[in-house]
Amino acid sequence: MPSQQPLPGGAWRMVAAMLLSGTIGWFVVTSGQPPLDVVFFRCLFGGAALLGVLTLQRGWVRMTRAQLGWLVLGGVTLVLNWLALFSAYAYSGIAIATVVYHTQPFFLLMLTSVIQREPFPFARLPWLVLAFAGVMLITGLEHGATGTAMLAGIGLGLLAALLYAVTTLATRRLQAIPPGQIAGLQMVLGVLMLAPLAHPAAGSYGTGTWAALLALGLVHTGVMYTLLYGAFQRLTVVSIATLSFIYPLVAIVIDVMVFGVVLGPLQIAGMALVLLGVVANQLGWSLPLRRRAQG
Repeated sequence: MPSQQPLPGGAWRMVAAMLLSGTIGWFVVTSGQPPLDVVFFRCLFGGAALLGVLTLQRGWVRMTRAQLGWLVLGGVTLVLNWLALFSAYAYSGIAIATVVYHTQPFFLLMLTSVIQREPFPFARLPWLVLAFAGVMLITGLEHGATGTAMLAGIGLGLLAALLYAVTTLATRRLQAIPPGQIAGLQMVLGVLMLAPLAHPAAGSYGTGTWAALLALGLVHTGVMYTLLYGAFQRLTVVSIATLSFIYPLVAIVIDVMVFGVVLGPLQIAGMALVLLGVVANQLGWSLPLRRRAQG
């Protein structure tokens, strides 16, 4: 696949999607349900909303077999990504899982370089590393999990990061397909994958649980993935990778506003580093890399 040229409208879609993404953890916790059931309802409600709107707008586009293949690959990896990440929270805690999960921009750049033969953006790499360092400072590394639980959480976080990178690359292959059609069909695939495994006790759910699950399906899937996939189709891989770091910034703001978390100096410094890394990349700042003279 040739290197994609950026199209207008990608940056604001990615930023909006990351703003929504940063609130997902709160809704998952609020639902009080196991990861399998949360993902099942997210697919069910999100898919119904996406395909319903697409049908009303008469926006369906015929797909080739190759496009269907990329859509299925992206759908399977997306659903498995959600399961792995939500499970990682339970093993290592949200802080550690968040740090590990944000290796996904690096996976994305490496896979793009290897699979699509695009040059690795070494000049922009320092800004990604800076943003990742900021994430580590924001979340902190204190947690009671040790031993097997910690290793399981780290492993699941890495798996989720890799799966997300594959989802991103697969979606970028579907340039001519409406984002709502891509995400909606992937949600249908998710429902089919999880229906035999999920055991939701829907009859015992309270209002708060249903509200959280509906928000995860309608807002964090229906709205967010329309924005996110629209951004994937318009942005370069480097911009996608860098703007992904907005997510942990929003997550820490939610912690402060909702859970009363008090930020320390290191967390404030971490937020500044993330912002610097994102802004520097979006403005095209490059650090000169000296090469040893030949001869």
